[in-house]
Amino acid sequence: MKIQKIKELLDARVLCGEENLEGEVHSACGCDMMSDVLAYVKDQAVLLTGLCNPQVVRTAMMMDMRCIVFVRGKMPTEDVIELARDAGIVILATDTRMYVACGVLYAQGLHGGECHK
Repeated sequence: MKIQKIKELLDARVLCGEENLEGEVHSACGCDMMSDVLAYVKDQAVLLTGLCNPQVVRTAMMMDMRCIVFVRGKMPTEDVIELARDAGIVILATDTRMYVACGVLYAQGLHGGECHK
């Protein structure tokens, strides 16, 4: 799925990385605990979260994610956006709750990939 399609499906705003909206992603993860993302989820391309600190971007960088979607109307600070911009990660923001956002993307064919424990 193209990141542009995620933006449209979630009625999201682009906070950075507009030049990468045509990028393809193949799976997603919805989580507010970055330790769980690191411990249990591998090979994810999109992270949906309500957590708005620099650790989110650092986690996405470590997991080679291409896009972070901030849900529930959460807005990251400019330093978080700048960190993502420097890493080439698209940042989207939506008012949609995480449960609904994940469900919409899942229904459109964006699945979660495998969970490695």
